[in-house]
Amino acid sequence: MSAQQKQARLAALQQEVAELQSILGENANANDIVSEHITLLHRYNEAKDATQILIGKLAMHRGTTIREIHDDYGLTTDD
Repeated sequence: MSAQQKQARLAALQQEVAELQSILGENANANDIVSEHITLLHRYNEAKDATQILIGKLAMHRGTTIREIHDDYGLTTDD
């Protein structure tokens, strides 16, 4: 990689850092961001688990499978 290419790459990375800082805020703390992300993931997983329990109960009540309930509501295996 030539010196000119290195300079161009450095400038591009500095621009990317500036854009991310403008999105996150100048004084954003990476640890706080990660901690908040983990908290949100925990909440999401708890809600997803509760939903799956309810879908299982609905399937039992209807005498069908969880897969059929997913199909009825247009849910994918990723949902």
